[in-house]
Amino acid sequence: MIGRRGFITSLAVGALSAPRSAGAQQAKGMRRIGWLSPASATEGLPNLEALRAGLRELGYVEGRNITIEARWADGRTERLPQLAGELVRLPVDIICTAGSQASGAVKRATSTIPIVFANVAFPDQTGLVASYPRPGGNVTGVAFIGPEYGKRLELLKEARPRLSRVALIYNPDNPASVLALNETQRWASDMKVRLEPHKFRGPQDFEAVFGAIAGKRPDALMTTADPLIASYRTRIVEFAAKHRLLSMYPGREFVDAGGLMFYGGSIPEMYRRAALYVDRILKGAKPADLPVEQPIKFDMVINLKAAKALGLTLPQSLLQRADEVIQ
Repeated sequence: MIGRRGFITSLAVGALSAPRSAGAQQAKGMRRIGWLSPASATEGLPNLEALRAGLRELGYVEGRNITIEARWADGRTERLPQLAGELVRLPVDIICTAGSQASGAVKRATSTIPIVFANVAFPDQTGLVASYPRPGGNVTGVAFIGPEYGKRLELLKEARPRLSRVALIYNPDNPASVLALNETQRWASDMKVRLEPHKFRGPQDFEAVFGAIAGKRPDALMTTADPLIASYRTRIVEFAAKHRLLSMYPGREFVDAGGLMFYGGSIPEMYRRAALYVDRILKGAKPADLPVEQPIKFDMVINLKAAKALGLTLPQSLLQRADEVIQ
């Protein structure tokens, strides 16, 4: 099974190192932590639970020294600014965010309350931070690394060497998702693979997106690491299986739902790591001084049961490199 992933800051590992019990010892009274996610409470809860687990390891216990005020957009990203405003007005001591859209909504709502993000891509290019080593402002956190997207495409090509067309579901309202599309497109061009983008803004788009993909009959399906898209992973995985599409996903949860392959860093681990930022900030550190983290270890998980359902025989070279093969 996959263990804890290794992470490193852009400048120094020591920036976030602290005794695990120090948080509770130094916290004065009850601290209020905000949480904002574009997903529903049902689909997005695992990410919040990962953050809670990280906080518990640092000595923070809900009801004793912290409270968590959670806000969920239920797949309606247009609600994010309103929900961000609610958290700011409570007020809260710090706000943790899931993904780029939620992070952007909170950043626009406050320039003073510290913001800790996880599960974002290209935070420097989307304006969340000034740079990875020096975030500036009131925002910092844990981000993806760009080459993940191209590597996923390479692995699909290895699984089926004749791969020529790949459908990619992305969120056009999420600047990071658009940048992920562009990054994947760059790799696709070099590999002589045609990438077919499909816009997804919410569940109302499923019929159009699925209809378009089924009509074009591509060789494979991918998605960007958008929290909104990931919250509907079961429907996406079921669609890929029904239409016998190879699939490569940016989150382990897709494979757990029956998807074919996952490659990347651990998304739950990003939220666990975000707890370290919360701890440091509650003890007086400034977000501007805490470098943005990126994963340095990546895992590949293959669902052999899904491969057999597709009638796909994966090369041994691919199976041998997998960190986990689900039988």
